[in-house]
Amino acid sequence: MSSILVTGGAGFIGSHLCERLLLLGHEVLCLDNFNNSYDPAIKRCNVAKALRHSHYRLVEDDILDESLVRGLLKSSGTDAVVHLAALAGVRRSILTPLDYVDVDIKGTVSLLEACQKNNVKKFIFASSSSVYGTCRPPFREDAAPGAQTSPYAAAKHCGELYCRTYSLLYGIKASCLRFFTVYGPRQRPDMAIRTFTKAISEGRDIFIYGDGSSSRDYTYVDDIVDGIIAALDLDREFEIFNLGNSNTVNIMNLVEILGNKLKKEVHICFLPEQQGDVPATCADIGKAAGLLGYSPKVKLEEGIERFVGWYMNYSDER
Repeated sequence: MSSILVTGGAGFIGSHLCERLLLLGHEVLCLDNFNNSYDPAIKRCNVAKALRHSHYRLVEDDILDESLVRGLLKSSGTDAVVHLAALAGVRRSILTPLDYVDVDIKGTVSLLEACQKNNVKKFIFASSSSVYGTCRPPFREDAAPGAQTSPYAAAKHCGELYCRTYSLLYGIKASCLRFFTVYGPRQRPDMAIRTFTKAISEGRDIFIYGDGSSSRDYTYVDDIVDGIIAALDLDREFEIFNLGNSNTVNIMNLVEILGNKLKKEVHICFLPEQQGDVPATCADIGKAAGLLGYSPKVKLEEGIERFVGWYMNYSDER
């Protein structure tokens, strides 16, 4: 049994990861500040199941509190840190870039520093496909980085660089996982699939930025959790991995699938393209397959069906 600290563990991906770690027999320490970037009550629902488990501990505080983080690592005998906490959102980062410097860069360095002070030798960093910026897909980890198109993307790239530096200086075994458009139950309310689902189910227009030709590599949350678990078991000094589905889908096709699953007519309103958006993402997952045994199992239609089923039940409960 290992003791694992999960930052952002009350969020979308984090809550799924914590539950999986508990099933695998680990001690889980969840650190989350329940900020108001969206309704904190949503996160309360996310952690309800884990809170019933005797090997789960929830700490409501901030990764920017350096003394608290160091104290947690020291008192809990933490073996590994999975750092998921972040300010997310490409468009929001353009409006408030300094917030992303504080949380996504300074917060990551603070955790790395706490790890080296407490001899924690395993660090998993949640990065993003956004770091590829202006690169042409499919994206490979060894590709020369393109220009990041948002402060969020730049902050995630900086986080990777600090992970590499701390690995070199202090022997922390760090894996940076570039997530590709994660979706599934508990998805954040500001993300496209959830906003589209809500609007379509209520008979309202959905808003698409640009001409509808953009495409994304949608990855189901359970597959992402599989990749994180595999990275925790990896014994390498420093690695970067794409965690995607390696199957790009046009946004218009996505909307059609949602309409079919919801059995509702879709009404679309097109808006001007937004700064920071890229036309397409697609993960080359060959490296993750080879070193992590990563093999995404959930196809988009199945994943959307699962999500819609969860959403309808969740909406009824709320």
